[in-house]
Amino acid sequence: KMSEVSKVMTKADIKPKSMHRAKIWSDDVENLYRFQQAGYRDEVEYKQVKQVDKVECWPETGFVKKLQRRDNTFYYYNRQRECEDKDVRKVKIYLY
Repeated sequence: KMSEVSKVMTKADIKPKSMHRAKIWSDDVENLYRFQQAGYRDEVEYKQVKQVDKVECWPETGFVKKLQRRDNTFYYYNRQRECEDKDVRKVKIYLY
């Protein structure tokens, strides 16, 4: 399934128009949590910085599996949910 973020992807340097914080957990919030842990806003910024077309995801859940940080170290994530309820409100949702 293609996330909303993937649809906005172009080669141009896209900047978000606005930002709000997550209130409830969802699959999208989970993936944003993973991108933000690795030091990126979201999938759009990750793809721009790392010049990749696809992000490696778990086939069963669709969650991000592996991300490369800006210092080239890797973050590896579990199949299951990692963003706990107490962390949900820390997740920033960017609108383009």
